[in-house]
Amino acid sequence: MALDEALLQAAPRLGRAVLRFYGWTEPAASFGYFQRYAEIERLTQLRPLVRRPTGGGLVPHDTDWTYSLAFPPTDDWYGLSATDSYRRVHEWIRDAFALLSLATELAPTCSKILPGQCFQGHERFDLLWRGRKIAGAAQRRTRDGLLIQGSIQPPGLAPVRADWEKAMCEVARVGQGAEWVAFAPDAALAEQAEALVCEKYSQASYNRKK
Repeated sequence: MALDEALLQAAPRLGRAVLRFYGWTEPAASFGYFQRYAEIERLTQLRPLVRRPTGGGLVPHDTDWTYSLAFPPTDDWYGLSATDSYRRVHEWIRDAFALLSLATELAPTCSKILPGQCFQGHERFDLLWRGRKIAGAAQRRTRDGLLIQGSIQPPGLAPVRADWEKAMCEVARVGQGAEWVAFAPDAALAEQAEALVCEKYSQASYNRKK
């Protein structure tokens, strides 16, 4: 969470979009910036619970695939509405799965079951497999840029994660003209992420503040 927020803050300096794939070292759950901690701890037995810098609902992190996208204000994505950027990122994931022979579709309408839980039911433009939501995302837009954080709950027939990550890059290269280069946080970015860990994301007072 800290590195994602640091990427958002550094977006104007970096001047380019960053796609980050990452995982979790233990079962956990993240929840939206505006959600109430007391409600979240009643909805899941997963621990730890961490507040995201983006909105959205409760997301379990156990066997899921997580990613983030950070765009500077100069990128075309920054100018999209929240709805359009949400649709676009899930079209991207859908096309990546299609490249790997897994058929998915975007939800045409909303069908919520349990409010506050991201993967109980679905919102319009969530990604569905056989009618079940398998991908959702949350966003945050500031003067520094746009941050999208997403989770894939892979179905039983899903390809291996490494192949999906490669497919994501290939779809963007062919369809959007993306030119991928390896990215590693520089000293300033690493320092900011570490400061956010210490000051916010490792602090119970921050995660429980609402």
